[in-house]
Amino acid sequence: MADLTLHDSLAEIDAAEWDAVAAPEQADGRPIDPFTTHRFLSALETSGSTGAGTGWQARPLVLRDAGRLVAATPLYVKGHSQGEYIFDHGWADALDRAGGRYYPKLQIAVPFTPATGRRFLGAEEHCATLWQGAIAVTAQNRLSSLHATFCTPEEALALSGVDGTLHRVTQQFHWENRGYGGFDDFLADLASRKRKMIRKERETARASGLTIRALTGDAIQPQHWDAFWAFYQDTGSRKWGRPYLTRKAFARFHDTMRRDMLLVLAFDGDRAVAGALNFIGRHTLYGRYWGCIEDHPCLHFELCYYQAIDWAIANGLQRVEAGAQGEHKLARGYLPVETHSLHWIADRSFRTAVDRYLQAERRAVGEEIEVLTAYGPFRKGAPQE
Repeated sequence: MADLTLHDSLAEIDAAEWDAVAAPEQADGRPIDPFTTHRFLSALETSGSTGAGTGWQARPLVLRDAGRLVAATPLYVKGHSQGEYIFDHGWADALDRAGGRYYPKLQIAVPFTPATGRRFLGAEEHCATLWQGAIAVTAQNRLSSLHATFCTPEEALALSGVDGTLHRVTQQFHWENRGYGGFDDFLADLASRKRKMIRKERETARASGLTIRALTGDAIQPQHWDAFWAFYQDTGSRKWGRPYLTRKAFARFHDTMRRDMLLVLAFDGDRAVAGALNFIGRHTLYGRYWGCIEDHPCLHFELCYYQAIDWAIANGLQRVEAGAQGEHKLARGYLPVETHSLHWIADRSFRTAVDRYLQAERRAVGEEIEVLTAYGPFRKGAPQE
């Protein structure tokens, strides 16, 4: 007989058991993405990046059959809407104005990580059981809502409409590898004006005289994290007011995940002055964080976008996901793609209002993707998806 269990922490779940459903493919190589692995999620917990006082309290939900873990989902109690990248602040304001209470809510997600991936871990047949179990937890605790963000299109299709579940479509910008043998092959697919612009940006970045190094695995040393922490703090304080990750998180990443990461650093002599952190999946390079302590023209584009493309081509990866938002990515070869999330709202009247909004938003997103793709940087006749 199968039983659902709500845990108080990922630490209560054996790492091998969790990873057997989260990333079984890593037995013969890299996980499809590293973000739902036990090592990533537990690094957030043990570093204090999630947990008490953060607004992200882990409550992983697991399904066991005869005592064996067969499915799981990374579930969190949220006290705010920060670090999600699927924005529902307007919903919270509307419910509060109507006399309701939006927070706390439940969120199935990878904290601080706008990367599409499986959110219902295990065999496909267990997907609905996990979602309906999470809905039951939401209803039993009289919470406002349940959300699953950056789920796969297949999960969104399977669960949309289940017990009133709403489907939201948003967009990001991804770079696709069309079988390129090198960066120049990618440039050859672009319109002449965009090709010249990118070449000029790369030349401008290199003219600074900085040395750029792409590091992964044991090539990443503790002093590199010291430098990157300064970059991350600068970016975090400007964008979010307070960085989401603690310094200890980067130490945990170094201990358990350095082979899952690509750290691109720019050096002035022996001193690192800027950097971009990526996570490595089986088919995808995920751009996550950038920062600097000195401003150099076009260095952001070089470290975040062009170095990522270089590395993806050299290592046979199919795509680069450059994170949330940013239409400036379009001119640099990153095309708009749909991203998906699921939402269950307890109050039926409010759910109906949100549903009307999402229907209009889906149409608008579809039209915007069509327009942006048509005005993309690729020359006529070049392959586009």
